[in-house]
Amino acid sequence: MRAQYVLFCLATFSLSAISGAHAESGLASYYGYGKASKSGELTCAHRTRPFGSVLRVSYSGRTIQCRVNDRGPFIRGRIVDLSIPAARALGMMSAGVVRVSVE
Repeated sequence: MRAQYVLFCLATFSLSAISGAHAESGLASYYGYGKASKSGELTCAHRTRPFGSVLRVSYSGRTIQCRVNDRGPFIRGRIVDLSIPAARALGMMSAGVVRVSVE
């Protein structure tokens, strides 16, 4: 009985590790404050993802990868704030707030 429980726990942990990148969908905006990334990488703010993690953000057929280096957004309904370079790369500058998919 105990061995079955251990195997069950290991199998559950393995499946959660494989499907660890959960997708979310919601509104994204961009911000123009803060430090610019010296390395030229695209950055963003997310409420819960760990600092340094890389998110794949998709909008209107485009997908970018950006690194979480800040917390936010703090406006209800928004799931990610992109830096200006990231918003430009995604093609959302003229819209301001768009619906995106984040992985």
